[in-house]
Amino acid sequence: MRRIALGLLLLGLAACSTALEPAPPPPPPVAAPTPPPTPRPVADECGAVALQSLVGRPRTEIPVPVHPETQRVACTTCAVTMDFNPTRLNFFFDAGTGLIREIRCG
Repeated sequence: MRRIALGLLLLGLAACSTALEPAPPPPPPVAAPTPPPTPRPVADECGAVALQSLVGRPRTEIPVPVHPETQRVACTTCAVTMDFNPTRLNFFFDAGTGLIREIRCG
């Protein structure tokens, strides 16, 4: 009788035990992030390329503009308008040193 009771106990325990579930499938591979688009070259409509030799020179060497409305001189930390004019020549200088840091159209 003891064997039957033990057998029934084991059978009952086996019925209550949870079976191992299969492992979940691995997550799908993560695609490599797409690189940002390559910036399109900006046309040199203002003549900035020809003046790149002035970068690093004192701002006093900035040529006097023939058409002031198409040239802007500002320090690198100065506030400027955000309107884009591809024919406007921009000179940006370091306020502390007075040296030209960047020349670009816009």
